[in-house]
Amino acid sequence: MLQGYDPKGFYDEMFAADSQPRRHYSKFRQLFDDIAPTDFGQRCDEVDLAFLRQGVTFNVYGDSKGTERIFPFDLVPRVIPNSEWELLERGLIQRITALNLFLHDIYHEQKIVKDGVIPPYYILSARHFRREFVNFQVPRDIYIHICGTDLIRGADGQWMVLEDNGRTPSGVSYVLENRQALKRTFPTMFEEIGVRPVDHYPQELLKTLQHVAPAKAVDPTVVLLTPGPHNSAYFEHTYLARQMGIQIVEGRDLIVRDARVFMRTTKGLQPVHVIYRRIDDDFLDPTVFRRDSALGVPGLISAYRAGNVSLANSVGTGLADDKVMYYFVPRMIKYYLDQDPIIPNVPTFLASEDSDRKYMLENLDKLVVKAANESGGYGMLMGPRACAEERAKFHAAIQADPRNYIGQPMISLSTHPTHVGDGAFEGRHVDLRPFILYGEKTVIVPGGLTRVALTKGSLVVNSSQGGGSKDTWVLFGDE
Repeated sequence: MLQGYDPKGFYDEMFAADSQPRRHYSKFRQLFDDIAPTDFGQRCDEVDLAFLRQGVTFNVYGDSKGTERIFPFDLVPRVIPNSEWELLERGLIQRITALNLFLHDIYHEQKIVKDGVIPPYYILSARHFRREFVNFQVPRDIYIHICGTDLIRGADGQWMVLEDNGRTPSGVSYVLENRQALKRTFPTMFEEIGVRPVDHYPQELLKTLQHVAPAKAVDPTVVLLTPGPHNSAYFEHTYLARQMGIQIVEGRDLIVRDARVFMRTTKGLQPVHVIYRRIDDDFLDPTVFRRDSALGVPGLISAYRAGNVSLANSVGTGLADDKVMYYFVPRMIKYYLDQDPIIPNVPTFLASEDSDRKYMLENLDKLVVKAANESGGYGMLMGPRACAEERAKFHAAIQADPRNYIGQPMISLSTHPTHVGDGAFEGRHVDLRPFILYGEKTVIVPGGLTRVALTKGSLVVNSSQGGGSKDTWVLFGDE
């Protein structure tokens, strides 16, 4: 079925420039060639039906066609050799270590600011910098317990970090569901090819959460706090809670008494020690943050401050999610670890710097412009593909609020063979979101969520913008 596949000049994950499969894809290609197109089509239909029955969905806000959708899944997996994965693993561990050191420093001594590595303006003007938590001691000095870092490959095959997601990263449930789907679809391939497992993630996540429980909690109770069924990642919330064997709760299910958190149950109130929260800071506690929040728990922050409950991720981690802070991560790595970044950033311009802003305003037709605190593909200008009206809108927005924007060259993301129907395959652009757990030890489940831009020519892989996903196979060896 892959005979005649054309990467069309892009760096392709499966095929080299001479149209030969890369070495680590050779076994998969050999086994895949034995599948007939009609058989493959039937397997695609079976997976779609299974996802429909299991409710493997995501929600899209403000869509007149209906909010809940099946998460699109392409059956051709992305394969990563072990040596390449080891490089990525080292780079990701280096990065989350530096980010946690940065957050601890900013909320305490602020040495990186005093030493002139990061100008104070960028910290003080960050939307998610929580001044009220300066000098607050978070459990075990860990701010980001769960991180999803987005990686891309450019035209030369070089890995780069596109952004860090350190507040409430989502997508790992699809990693686990995609793997189960492919195990049913290609049951013999995994053993023959030698693919590293991912199904231990929920247990590792639970260990990470238990690690930050208050010291007095002998047998800590962990819960997952969700905004509710209308949240775009609600499937994931219920899935992870079930896999970890913990309760999923909404704000109304919790109550605070004497600076302690309790869960309402049919047997009365049960103490809660760790909350894996999938709610942003602003909505956690209406007595401290947004008063109109109906999602949070009144008094939760007082219990947090008293050391009677732990939150993952910690309050204030949104500072590290700021796309302007992304610009400074290589400096953080050098400052805190005295190392050069193992995985580089994409070249980035800060609109609040005069020279960078001038360049951005003069070259909007060549750049991707991003708002500092947007996600999901929103608040973004794809300059080379935008119309004059769109560029004019961003031109005005950058001038009005330069702190809120960064610019980057438009990277030609790597491609991967993707099924487009009737046994045909075309290259579609992909990225990779590995999930890092930072607890007693740092754990990265081999692989991550490979997101794929299903629209031909599109570089936007977000599910909310029409993207789908692939299973990611990390090999035990290099072929």
